[in-house]
Amino acid sequence: MVPDEIGVLVAAAKDGDQVAFGELTGRYRRELQVHCYRMLGSFDDAEDVVQETLLRAWRRRETYEGRSTFRAWLYKIATNACLDLIDRNKRVARPYRVPPLAGAGSPPAEVPWLQPVPDHLLEPVADAEQEPAAVAVARETVELAFLAAIQQLPARQRAVLITRDVLGWPATETAALLETSVTSVKSALQRARATLKQQLPRNRDDWTQSAEPSADERALVRQYVEAHQQADLDALAGLLAEDVRQTMPPHPAWLVGRDPLLDFARQVFDPDSQWYLGSWRSVLTSVNRQPAVAHYVQRPTAEQTRDLAGEFRAQVLDVLRVDDGRITAITSFEPRWFAAAGLPLVLPPN
Repeated sequence: MVPDEIGVLVAAAKDGDQVAFGELTGRYRRELQVHCYRMLGSFDDAEDVVQETLLRAWRRRETYEGRSTFRAWLYKIATNACLDLIDRNKRVARPYRVPPLAGAGSPPAEVPWLQPVPDHLLEPVADAEQEPAAVAVARETVELAFLAAIQQLPARQRAVLITRDVLGWPATETAALLETSVTSVKSALQRARATLKQQLPRNRDDWTQSAEPSADERALVRQYVEAHQQADLDALAGLLAEDVRQTMPPHPAWLVGRDPLLDFARQVFDPDSQWYLGSWRSVLTSVNRQPAVAHYVQRPTAEQTRDLAGEFRAQVLDVLRVDDGRITAITSFEPRWFAAAGLPLVLPPN
């Protein structure tokens, strides 16, 4: 869409043309959703805030004076809507306040509102040559480790960091978006970067970059699948980093360390354990630009029996972080996210 066409649509929208307004805002809807998701960490909340953004934009359309691009004007409305929601919900990420499921260790930050997003919802919505819309979506910074880390920032610091370091906006435009001074933006960005450096996992100095998983990473994830399907603890142990972390938002359950995680897995795999679930079948997928494994379980036919029969039902979605050839983080989500990833809730028996 060339600038003249945008100008025509803006003029028509300001005059009350709903079709023109829909065509104009539709161009930016997906990237606004990703922006709000980064701000909030919750895909459900991001969808709601985008709806609120478009409603506010329609009601205030006559106030758009063209001193910024229409896109920047929408981002300002969306960011303020996110800040309103954060202030209203009073969400604060703190270390887990319950003991781990097994073993002991320093608790990570608890972000119970954190939600995954299937990769197909993060695809660019504009041609790569149509700057800047494609860049905002293509330069994804949506890994779960990053999202969890920025949830620990004060809301306005979060907005500054996302706008400056993810979207790549200059300090002057960021100051205009947040209605503050350039000096305040620079100060907030410096504090946010310092906090983020402490919170992000190791080897994340290049967190603004994205890359396809390597052949070795894909092989590792396939081995993770096989280890679960074979209930092979030795194989699983060889895939995990010594300080691997597992969290399970929104549930207050967590594990830190390879041995505690293996202790818990041993109980889940053992037919004589009260934690035994059954036989596992796993399907590879991709979430938040990270490898993910959708686990299904074929449960025993009755309590206290090892006999398995019937279909495999959705159990958990594991999103994996891989560093230096080992799994360093596992974020486990409820089965309700299977459908969003295009996966069935039930698989037929073998």
